Amino acid sequence: MSTKTAPRTVVVLGAAGRDFHNVNVVFRDDPGYRVLAFTATQIPDIDNRQYPPELAGAGYPDGIPILPEDEIVQFIERERIDLAVFSYSDVPHDRVMHLASQCLAAGADFTMLSGRHTMLRSTKPVIAVTAVRTGSGKSQTTRFLAKVLREQGLSVVAVRHPMPYGDLAAQACQRFATYADLDRYDCTIEEREEYEPHIDAGGVVYAGVDYERILRQAEQEADVILWDGGNNDLPFYQPDLHICLADPLRPGDERRYHPGEANVRMADIVIINKCDAARPEDIDAVSASVSEMNPRAAIHFCDSPVTVDNPEFVAGLAVIVVEDGPTLTHGSMTFGAGVVGASAAGVRTIVDPTAYAVGSIAATYAKYPNARGVLPAMGYSDEQIADLVATIEATPGEAIVSGTPIDLTRVLSLSKPIVRARYELRERQPGRLAEAMAVALASRLDVASTE
Repeated sequence: MSTKTAPRTVVVLGAAGRDFHNVNVVFRDDPGYRVLAFTATQIPDIDNRQYPPELAGAGYPDGIPILPEDEIVQFIERERIDLAVFSYSDVPHDRVMHLASQCLAAGADFTMLSGRHTMLRSTKPVIAVTAVRTGSGKSQTTRFLAKVLREQGLSVVAVRHPMPYGDLAAQACQRFATYADLDRYDCTIEEREEYEPHIDAGGVVYAGVDYERILRQAEQEADVILWDGGNNDLPFYQPDLHICLADPLRPGDERRYHPGEANVRMADIVIINKCDAARPEDIDAVSASVSEMNPRAAIHFCDSPVTVDNPEFVAGLAVIVVEDGPTLTHGSMTFGAGVVGASAAGVRTIVDPTAYAVGSIAATYAKYPNARGVLPAMGYSDEQIADLVATIEATPGEAIVSGTPIDLTRVLSLSKPIVRARYELRERQPGRLAEAMAVALASRLDVASTE
């Protein structure tokens, strides 16, 4: 056995979210560890920067470097890293283990942190919404729950899983209540897709990097906190009610992706969503799979109906369909609400933008060939937004059907007319979610009211 007493050296594998949280709550103030680097993947242009000293803490006056994930083996070998910590989401199980094998072969131990060791405890009741995969319907579910709670006279704040792709120190704790806040924080399209619908509904949403600080600030204005998860990650806050979304359009994925399977096994309620679009046999297969993995979870069946604003504007036309980016990329879907809405509106054809893709959009198709045929709304930078606009303008469609959750005209200047495809959660047994929330939150609300 080793008698080593120096701090264990650590590299954290991430994608600008869970990785930062794990360091903040587990490693930052523990003298037994020394974090030498993060690695980054999934999101364009989030590597080759620093986790700033303002967030890294007193033990890291120069901050912590963020490297590309493909440098992980060389870094472990060069720095003789003791521990590699896997800290991002929506990854196939075999991919996780291939990375583990690379780290082990290079000489580092490999680990993942559980929810128990990384969830913060709130003074207010918490409902967590997670999923088995990106694009399962977390955001529409969170909006549905917020509406129900507000109708009961409760103040609700949503806290969104991190998407800090810019100035990390400036993004430590962000509050969004108006469209001006989106501009003030220079939000990407991906951030707007998560925040804008809450604002449209009159809600408040927090996000950022320092989720302890975010929680304590959100508690000041909320009776109930909704954890609005990202990808299929575990909650950052200890929930009083954990709701996990499963997707029958991707049957079997509830067992194949990390940490979505863990969410299924942890959940109090599993919503099988999109039942109006899925095959009955796939709904049954997912239901049986969930019941086998977590027999104590209540299963709710819900629809995700799509409506199109002014469908007569695109009926009979050749259209470009723009879909939510992450759903098509690491979510691996081939279509979203835009395709469903375009079909319902009676468009003549959907034009494939692939051959007209410019710059980073062409690179996206090369990396995610499943996205071909529609256009992922990639917008992580001004340059990528420019590529998105150029691709739309070059593609010979007469109009655009947008399946993203935002008004793209607030971000893009386009010559083609655009209509929106919108989607919301609809319970097949109305009132079950409201009842479940009432039961789960009753004691915590009583306690909170007396504090």
